[in-house]
Amino acid sequence: MKLLFFDIECASVFKNTAKICAFGYCLTDENFRILEKEDILVNPQGGFHLTDRKGTQGLVLPYEYEDFKKYPTFPQSEPRIRALLEDADTLPAGHATMNDVKYLNLETRRFSLPSFRFSFADTQFIYMNRIGEFSRQFGLGTIAEALGVEFTPHRAADDAYATMRVAEALCRAEGTDFSGLLEKYRITPGRIENYEVTQNSSESQRAYLAEVQAKKEAREEAKAEFHRFFDKAKRRRAREGKFAGKTVCFSHPLEEDVKVSEPLLAAMFAEGGFYTFHAEDCDVYVCTEGETGPRLRGVQERGAKVFSAAEFSALLQK
Repeated sequence: MKLLFFDIECASVFKNTAKICAFGYCLTDENFRILEKEDILVNPQGGFHLTDRKGTQGLVLPYEYEDFKKYPTFPQSEPRIRALLEDADTLPAGHATMNDVKYLNLETRRFSLPSFRFSFADTQFIYMNRIGEFSRQFGLGTIAEALGVEFTPHRAADDAYATMRVAEALCRAEGTDFSGLLEKYRITPGRIENYEVTQNSSESQRAYLAEVQAKKEAREEAKAEFHRFFDKAKRRRAREGKFAGKTVCFSHPLEEDVKVSEPLLAAMFAEGGFYTFHAEDCDVYVCTEGETGPRLRGVQERGAKVFSAAEFSALLQK
């Protein structure tokens, strides 16, 4: 089996368009011996509008933009790219490969071309499975540094080459080949067919997502429980007390910890306080120990009094 490590650069990326200007690839045998390495440059038939993932910071590609007008268009380059990706004896792979596959999908739709049809692996996803971390993405440079792979961002073909070296380092660390990596971490490659794209998946990722969903459902149920308790407890609010005329707000994590929040809320109502779910309206903000975040900073900037749950409980008991 051959391995096709590839990387795509676009002149612009919007919701429904991705104008490809470079398809870089590094084709190897199963032992990572390089068979071909090249940048296929493409006339994007449009201007360059380069931003980062947030859509703000301008990026600079290592090419002379004016030169792109003389290169073949995507419909002209597509047969060669398709032959590389759809070769029956080749497994395409990349870093965060879903993005590049989506770009290909958008370009085929743009020019009314047939859908690509191939399976693909993702070195970023393999790395995430290896370290058991699915809560965030890892840049190619970050992974390369962690694995001791030299990496200097440059042309698409060079990024594809760096991705290949990352795959090689992962295989060396695990004492296996690329297919063995996928098997070890029980990874199912992604797939594009009939303009539908499915991402790489694994048992570890599915277990992580199930745990995340379970925690989300538990938080939602805790919020609902707190709201139900609030509706009942507010009816017993005293007219006088040390919090008479004061409006209190709990942080979201504290609200969700009903074993702590419900007794505090009842005690606060017994001291004549009001409760709000909007932090910007409170005089007193109560949070868990060591809590941070923009909501807390906003409260502090307004000058509201801030207490930990333990401090607030002690204040109520005085």
